[in-house]
Amino acid sequence: MNKNVLKQISLLSLFLGAALGIFTIIPYVGDIAFWVLMCISSTIVIIFMTKLEMLKINSVQESAILGAIIGFVAFIGFSIFYMPLIIALAKFFQIYPNYGVSMALSNASFGLITVLVIFMGVLSATINAFSGFLTYYGIDFFKILNQKNEDEHFKLK
Repeated sequence: MNKNVLKQISLLSLFLGAALGIFTIIPYVGDIAFWVLMCISSTIVIIFMTKLEMLKINSVQESAILGAIIGFVAFIGFSIFYMPLIIALAKFFQIYPNYGVSMALSNASFGLITVLVIFMGVLSATINAFSGFLTYYGIDFFKILNQKNEDEHFKLK
């Protein structure tokens, strides 16, 4: 894997995580944004990069590893934006978008928050590794379908 591609993947993942971190504060939208972050952020990044022809995945292992990297980095980006915003809203404005999360983060130590972020990042990496694995098979399936359609199109002419 090329280092430039890994940098691009990391930056896209950080951007996606930051955007989802901001959207998670919004009521009702936040639940969907969090599930997108945890489950399909790797799918979004991989499909986006393959559509722009910036990424070519050659194996199942590569797709799973990329999915794990995307999931972990996206969750770190999410945490960088979400946690300070939640703490600021709770401490300064007494606004609690997610009451339990707001109270836990407002009263927790830095060490506990760090352990929570790393644990959730690993969980996100695991789930997104599986999503990246499924994305590889989905992309491969659509390539086969397009190839069959092109072959049939040339046979008809």
